[in-house]
Order: sequence, then C-alpha cells, then structure tokens
Amino acid sequence: MKLQLALDRLSREECFRILEETKESVDIIEVGTGVIKEYGMEIVRQVRARYPDKTIVADMKTCDAGKHEAKQAFEAGADITTVMAFSGDLTIADTLRVAKEHGSRIMTDLLEVDKAERVEELVGLGVDLVSLHVGKDKQQEGSFDTSLFALVKDHDIEVTVAGGINAETLPDIIEGKPDTVIVGSAITKAENPREAADQLKELLPQR
Repeated sequence: MKLQLALDRLSREECFRILEETKESVDIIEVGTGVIKEYGMEIVRQVRARYPDKTIVADMKTCDAGKHEAKQAFEAGADITTVMAFSGDLTIADTLRVAKEHGSRIMTDLLEVDKAERVEELVGLGVDLVSLHVGKDKQQEGSFDTSLFALVKDHDIEVTVAGGINAETLPDIIEGKPDTVIVGSAITKAENPREAADQLKELLPQR
C-alpha cells in the first residue's frame, strides 16, 4: 500500500520544503490542483527535475479538453494525471488515449459519484485507476466514508483513496485494501511533516 502526498493550498517554497522533509516516506508526489492553478505546469516540471525517481501526479481535475490537458501534464513530466468521472465519455477516452501514447496513466476521480453503474461504464472505457475522493468542502460533514469502497468492489482496478485522511481514520480505511492512500493536510499542516509522514507510512501494510 503506497503513500501519496497531496500538495495543495501551499506556496512553492512550502511545497519543496515539505517534499524535502518527507521524501523518504512518500511514494507518490501529487501536485495539487490549487498549486497548479497558482504556478502552472512549471511547478510540475520543477518537481520532476528535483525528484526524478518519484511517481508524480498532476491533479488537473480535467473535465473537458481531455486530449490537450493530458498532453500538458505528461509533457511537463507527470506520470499520472486526473480526469473527473462526471466528464463526458469522449473526454475520458481522449485522456486515456493520450496517456497510452506517452506511456503514462490516468486516474479517474470519483468525486461525488455514488452509482456503481458509472464505475461500470468507466471500466468499459478502459479506466483501470480510480480515486475514491471526498472533497475538501464535504469533509466538513465528516471523515472519509468507507462505504465508498462498495463502488469498486466488483472490479479489478487500482484504487486510491483521498479525503481528510489522518492517523486516526487510516486504520478503518486500510481495511478496504486500497492500493494507495492520499494524504494532504495531515502531513502538510503538521508541526513536523517528516514525523507525520513517517507515522502514516508505518501504519500502511507493506505486503
């Protein structure tokens, strides 16, 4: 089970300070949507240059112009970029096609998806990596909802989980056996990000 660090609502300087402190525990670096909006694709290039051996996700949250935005992300050095599950099928298919051309991957974000039928449709399109995602605003209603695992239980696809995850909520999430756990504020807002990342990494099953 991998640990993905989401860098969001941070300055460029904060991003690189936290990355340097947590690089030993973090498997995947996610350049968050807010950071990309603030600094553009250049920060993806900078993260790639500084951490050439890490898997990098550009969280573009694409919902239209899939071909163009996927190409932007991959040419900037991302290994994975994101497309929203509520996007049109053509948009999702275009991102998957571009990913294949670049030897890269698409993560389909299931934010606000609550119907297993949509997941069935996505798998039919060729989707093989999804994110069970509780958005920042909705986190005010409570922690990650483990019932979301029911959306993907019948499919042989790679699953990541995101949404206010911390050391207290992680044990319940681990029971759902996701492939990757995405953590943001529990690390980036911690007094000691290195210790926070180390603690979370130690909780994850390694086999």
